[in-house]
Amino acid sequence: MKVLEIRKMSVEDLTKKSNDLRVEIAELRRRVRLGEVTNVRIVRQKRKDLARVLTVLSEELIKETK
Repeated sequence: MKVLEIRKMSVEDLTKKSNDLRVEIAELRRRVRLGEVTNVRIVRQKRKDLARVLTVLSEELIKETK
């Protein structure tokens, strides 16, 4: 997920996306432990996507409070 795509999203969409990513990361970790997923890089990629979403979300919240 690109930062430009994330910046176009509203605050509500960002919070929903962050929750979805958290659930997806937990599910991927479970599947990696069970051996269902062999590509563990997907977890790293999703974690980075979550970090990007949270960064943009905090920037938007700071803008709203000023």
